[in-house]
Amino acid sequence: GEPTALSHPQLCTKMKWHHGHNQSVHNGIPRIGFMRGGKTALWQDETMADTFVTRAKRFIFQNRHHPFFLYLALHQPHVPRVPHPRFAGKSGLGPRGDVILELDWCVGEIIRCLKDNNLDKNTLVIFTSDNGPVLNDGYYDEAVEKNGDHKPACYLRGGKSSLFEAGTRVPFITWWPGTITAGVSNAMVCQMDIIASLAGFLNMKNPSPDGENVMDALLGKSRQGRTELLLEANGKVAYRNRDYTYIPPYEGDVVSKNTKVETGLSKEPQLYFIQNDSSQQHNLAAQMPEKVRYFQQRMDSILHTGITKK
Repeated sequence: GEPTALSHPQLCTKMKWHHGHNQSVHNGIPRIGFMRGGKTALWQDETMADTFVTRAKRFIFQNRHHPFFLYLALHQPHVPRVPHPRFAGKSGLGPRGDVILELDWCVGEIIRCLKDNNLDKNTLVIFTSDNGPVLNDGYYDEAVEKNGDHKPACYLRGGKSSLFEAGTRVPFITWWPGTITAGVSNAMVCQMDIIASLAGFLNMKNPSPDGENVMDALLGKSRQGRTELLLEANGKVAYRNRDYTYIPPYEGDVVSKNTKVETGLSKEPQLYFIQNDSSQQHNLAAQMPEKVRYFQQRMDSILHTGITKK
């Protein structure tokens, strides 16, 4: 695992660590974890996007004559944020802004590839993210300093690793020209529902015990998604039921010391009516004790059985 950022800080030539990312150093960047083998890294951070997109486009072309499933997990804008030179400095918002531009390019290349191969009207594209936004995620990369007054989570509270809305309410876009009409949906869906929904759409057995078939919501044919959902952050769990979010009492920091993100933790139970209070400013727990008790019981049942589907 040597050298590390702690034992050999002079090796951190591309990026300095702020918190957590101080173990193995590769390509001049300290990382989380250790990489052994005594060889140089098999990748370059600057060319990861190009490599992933090139291989994805090749896969699409090679499978253009029969059905295919492509899962493309892009790195941007996760840390370390190291854009290709053609994007570096272009956003004016530091590396974080630059890799968001790079992400936009990646998506555009995939869409262009589908159109060039006459697949766009026969392909469902889903774009989503694994967690809410965070600026300082472990490196000194000017994300905070150059963010200005922009609010990545808009009016939502929290961010990455938070039980508040911004922790898990992430971008989720479905695109299928000729099948999906452009619009906005408030249907509640979960990424675990994707496999179940695709299985249902293809008349296949659902291989996902946690997922629900919400294909009509994904295609814009229904405003209804799932009715309940568990939210998790750093081992703490909250419960969403239709338009209500319940957060049990928890000990812990109200604001993360490193990321400066509201955690959603409180010594008192929290209940929010998201339909009218998506910014979660009004805690209704004291006014609705029966609903709090029911939601706690329901959450405990799900945690015990592992089943959300009634």
